[in-house]
Amino acid sequence: MSDPHRESIESYWEERFSLSPSSSSARATVDAVLARLDAGKIRAAEKPTARQGEPWIACEWVKKAILLSFRLNPLKTISGAPQGGLWWDKIDNKFQDWQEHDFSNAAFRAVPSCVVRRGSYIARDVVLMPCFVNIGAYVDEGTMIDTWSTVGSCAQIGKRVHISGGAGIGGVLEPLQAAPVVIEDDCFIGARSEVAEGVIVEQGSVIAMGVFLGQSTRIVDRNSGEVHVGRVPAGSVVVPGSLPARTPLLADGSAAPSLACAVIVKRVDAKTKSKTAINDLLRDALLQP
Repeated sequence: MSDPHRESIESYWEERFSLSPSSSSARATVDAVLARLDAGKIRAAEKPTARQGEPWIACEWVKKAILLSFRLNPLKTISGAPQGGLWWDKIDNKFQDWQEHDFSNAAFRAVPSCVVRRGSYIARDVVLMPCFVNIGAYVDEGTMIDTWSTVGSCAQIGKRVHISGGAGIGGVLEPLQAAPVVIEDDCFIGARSEVAEGVIVEQGSVIAMGVFLGQSTRIVDRNSGEVHVGRVPAGSVVVPGSLPARTPLLADGSAAPSLACAVIVKRVDAKTKSKTAINDLLRDALLQP
């Protein structure tokens, strides 16, 4: 990723321990990078090709800029909390000082009590229910972030995704080389599910309610027996499951506990799509006259 600020960010990173809010030049550069993140002109991760199964790669210099912002920006009161309240933070509310024309031009819906930090990108036709979207996140067109769900730092959310109520999409800022959580296009993440530790949910997959996915979670294909780790193959329907203990009995003779896993029960079909589709009226109503 080529960017005019990249070289400066790398240089400031090497001297980061000597920087402070009074380092005006460094602060201005970092603020410019956050503005580009906020506008979707750069991203915290990218995929070199469009082929399924290709890895996403973290843009380390962008993550360095985010981390530098915490050193360079002082704590301050930030307006925009519900009922006229204030936050005490270093990162501005994305909607700080926005007026009606700003929301109209952005062309997404922001329901009361949604919290979006500056430096996260929200594309057109997105619906933000009362949720939390952290700095560095990228939320693409036509996606719904449902009530009380969270999108962590640098998480990448594709087009036409539905993050259901109470779901957690983890953030990955450190280590710098670690790719963030990625939910590719046309995915459905069920209520109260968690996707963390840089797991990639590939295009068109459906994650059922209450599935927990991290880098150590074994994702077992029930039909083939294949085991995936850190990646949900495209078009998978995944439910919570368990694996029997390798040693069935403990030393005292009692049964050993099973281990939680995720199970691919089938590939997405028309019936599954009909059950998980986002209501187009919810997404498109804001574009109607």
